[in-house]
Amino acid sequence: MPSAPDEAQAGVTTRTADHSSCSGGKEFRFILSQDISLPLSFRVNRFVPDRTLLIERSAPVLFVECTLYIDGVQFGLSTNTRLKSLGSPYCWNELVTLSAKYRDLTPFSHLAFTVWDMSSGEDNIYIVGGTTISLFNSKNQLKTGRLRLRVWPNKMADGSLSTSTPGKVPKTKREEIERLERVANKYIRGQIPHIGWLDNLIANAADKLEKESERTENLHSSLIVELCSFEHRVVFQEYGAKLHTSVPSSLVDISKNKLVIACDPEIGRINPSEHKHSVLAWSLARGVNDREMKPSSVDRKLIQNILKYPPTRTLNVDEKQLLWKFRFYLTSEKKALVKFLLSVEWSDIQEAKQAVALIPRWESIDVADALGLLSPVFQNEEVRAYAVGVLERASDEELQCYLLQLVQGLRFERSDRSRLAHFLVNRVHKEENGFQVWQSLIEQAELTAQLRSIMKELSNVKHDAQTKGRILEQLFSGIFSELKNFSEPIPSPLAPTVLLDGIVPEESLVFKSANYPLCIAFSTVNGGTSKMIFKKGDNLRKDQLVIQIISLMDRLLKSDNLDLHLTPYQVLATGLEEGLVEFIPSISVAKIIQKTGSIKSYLQKCNPDEDGPFGITAQCLETFIKSCAGYSVITYILGIGDRHLDNLLLQDDGRLFHVDFSYMLGEQPHRFAPPSPPMKLCKEMVELQQNFRLDLDDEDAIHFLQGLINESISAFFPRVVETIHQWAQSRR
Repeated sequence: MPSAPDEAQAGVTTRTADHSSCSGGKEFRFILSQDISLPLSFRVNRFVPDRTLLIERSAPVLFVECTLYIDGVQFGLSTNTRLKSLGSPYCWNELVTLSAKYRDLTPFSHLAFTVWDMSSGEDNIYIVGGTTISLFNSKNQLKTGRLRLRVWPNKMADGSLSTSTPGKVPKTKREEIERLERVANKYIRGQIPHIGWLDNLIANAADKLEKESERTENLHSSLIVELCSFEHRVVFQEYGAKLHTSVPSSLVDISKNKLVIACDPEIGRINPSEHKHSVLAWSLARGVNDREMKPSSVDRKLIQNILKYPPTRTLNVDEKQLLWKFRFYLTSEKKALVKFLLSVEWSDIQEAKQAVALIPRWESIDVADALGLLSPVFQNEEVRAYAVGVLERASDEELQCYLLQLVQGLRFERSDRSRLAHFLVNRVHKEENGFQVWQSLIEQAELTAQLRSIMKELSNVKHDAQTKGRILEQLFSGIFSELKNFSEPIPSPLAPTVLLDGIVPEESLVFKSANYPLCIAFSTVNGGTSKMIFKKGDNLRKDQLVIQIISLMDRLLKSDNLDLHLTPYQVLATGLEEGLVEFIPSISVAKIIQKTGSIKSYLQKCNPDEDGPFGITAQCLETFIKSCAGYSVITYILGIGDRHLDNLLLQDDGRLFHVDFSYMLGEQPHRFAPPSPPMKLCKEMVELQQNFRLDLDDEDAIHFLQGLINESISAFFPRVVETIHQWAQSRR
């Protein structure tokens, strides 16, 4: 069973129901669910199959898919256990931790468990059965302890409110072992008195009965799970709500050690007297206008903590009051402006005027902070205009790092003629003719439409990539021959300063990949060649966002004199599942290992130096190490999934970079995929150097990253997935 979390560590407060007038003076101590900020965790113990599974499936290979449903809707991604094939009972005893926290739960929260059989391979997964359990009982108390759940055969777990796969069955249909386990849970929770000598006898008898039931042919399959237990009972309370912990004695049942839930229609409503008092007190405090007032050492510490809050954190009343009180003192601190504006009561006209008048006196903020003022939180036009004024001082290179967010910011403007809209239009093409810009955009859209038509023609051909490549060349010589020479040069959609004048068919090809993307070569007006990849079937909006983040990280690292030789190539999503990607001359790590045996041999061939380390030039080796370290950390932070050696590319100068970011923030291509290592590192990538510490000062971070590296190198499942991926690639 998951151990009971320490209350101080969990950040919870034990509540006490006040019923001292009752007999014995006992207290009912409990915890509110809103106070528990720990992630939801439980243990999947084992699966006991029925006789049908044992007869029909000779050698099942099972895993359990765990999903949280809140109010009948799936919350977050599903989590899978590891595979088990040792025979009945199938024991995982695996701790599962979800992203949801206990404070996020509602009374209608359910855990859904589906048991899958993979004995027939990944393409033919068999549903063994499913079961669902509510996390709160009828008294709105969190369920704890070990539970035996009835598994419904050949059904996926149903997480709806009226579930068709309930793990809890009526008393009349329970087996003896199910009845005993429910009694044992009550005993563990203290709802049954403890008698030493009798307890031991009952425990031994229960163990014997359980072992006997699992040896015989079971009538029903069951899944044993263990929910986390706390020192005291956990009672549901919505996050953010308030509770008076002094409960009248009439609401407490001492004999059953539980709260009696009573409905009060006045709870949650505003008390007119308290509201009037708070308004008057607020106005009195906010009226302080001492420009020379300075915070004490305690207040300064509190203010510094507030300034470190993430942008999404809401300030409470005391924090807002503190920032407003020392607003004149904080004008020299540029990081404090956004927090100060969050403390303003914008519905108060006089207060809003004072805040706006104070903005010009503030130390100028950074571009990144100005982006926060363009969020929907700030509707005041003067505040948004100030943010645009900060953006006007930024360079084009810096603005490109935030261009996606700036365009999104237009959604929150009150008018299409806002200052932000004018700024973006004027900044993009401030010296060009508007009609010419519009015409070039139309030509780029037409070019994209023709590439889409070519992709459609190729999708109708059920052949491998090499055959599709020959057909592509025929299309350029036939119905799409006009693309060889454009009537007028077209700006490249990925780099508008590059003018394209036609397609080069002999240098264009079709890649070996699931969706067979096109690599199109264009001739440029200056006599060069520009290549770009047209992909259909992938959500390139994710790739565009990831590349933007990588570009921003690269800029921030370089500002601290740390160049990790990253390769933030250009990506442009032209539709929901299509777009263009800049082609970077490189070769995949998979091909390098296939042709030369190792990365070291490849780099020795491209950058030989007899006196250098490993026979490679020092500059090339440093470039490889830094780029490998940079992308390892970045992909770990962003939770990039589906990493294999075909989407790790290496340039001749030693720059390693990742491509294809369809799966991010922990997503995986298959719900039954084994857990990925923290970083995409393999022995082929670290034969040059074992230590990737790049002058980091934080000792804890060094040890942490080293642990991730060691875990990633020794991971077994990624090697299996890599082999399967290579088999799939060879068939294309």
